[in-house]
Amino acid sequence: MTKDGAGDETPTPDQARRQIEHYGLDADPQAVLVAVRLISAGARVGRAAEAHFARFGLSTGRYRLLADLEDHGGEKSPSRLAADLDVSRATVTGLLDGLEREGLIARRPSADDGRGTVAILTARGAQRLRDMAPEHFGRLESMVGGLSAEERAVFLDLLARVVRGSAALTAD
Repeated sequence: MTKDGAGDETPTPDQARRQIEHYGLDADPQAVLVAVRLISAGARVGRAAEAHFARFGLSTGRYRLLADLEDHGGEKSPSRLAADLDVSRATVTGLLDGLEREGLIARRPSADDGRGTVAILTARGAQRLRDMAPEHFGRLESMVGGLSAEERAVFLDLLARVVRGSAALTAD
């Protein structure tokens, strides 16, 4: 293992090549290395994001849910939240329960479906988002501050393609 400059140990190109040869596979070592490093980077960024949101008394999931509610007029059904956040309905229920206990969201019966409920962003929830916005967006900008605008545009394109390709990890 070698250091990648950010404190994480990552496989080297030679290690990827040796592992592929060890298993007698016909795989591109560079492609494998990119995928493994991306998975490692994703985990590292995820841990950093959790620490970041904890400063504001939130988790990444709780923040995403609040921001999604705000982006959609402050009201949404749990099933729509689950679909839009790409998480299970059970996950959304857990997030809503915690946010409701803190007074950041409220629930009320749906006007469209008398059997369902909607989550509503409360004034306290909206204020939490406003209060954290300057630091939050400043830190996000700093996180990618080493990239030029052109590099960020390329990165967004590459990232979208890799995310589409991630289905290969779960395909049957």
